[in-house]
Amino acid sequence: MKPKIAVVEDNPDNRLLVEALLDDQYELSEFETGREAVEGLEAADPDLVLLDISLPEMDGTEVLKWLREESTIRDRPVIALTAHAMAGDREKFLGAGFNDYVTKPIVDEDVLLGAIERCLSSGS
Repeated sequence: MKPKIAVVEDNPDNRLLVEALLDDQYELSEFETGREAVEGLEAADPDLVLLDISLPEMDGTEVLKWLREESTIRDRPVIALTAHAMAGDREKFLGAGFNDYVTKPIVDEDVLLGAIERCLSSGS
């Protein structure tokens, strides 16, 4: 059985790219907004969440806060998938409770795949 990954990303092109990179190895569920994620993540029961930061309705840090405080899947690893790539952003998002951080655009799929594998294998 393939591990399940929830992709929370509002940009259709980015969702397509992630789907193309991961579809063979993982069972994917997709959410377009933070609100959709909050409404559907528990039912999707993913092993890992790829979470964009800049989302409509609720941003990624708000979704992460909900996940960590109120959801039944609070212990699942969450990777920030974001265009926020300024100095200090990685530390800021890891400090906020994300398990890992991958910048967009994804130019090296090994960076994303490596982050996913690390999070899934460590169970963190």
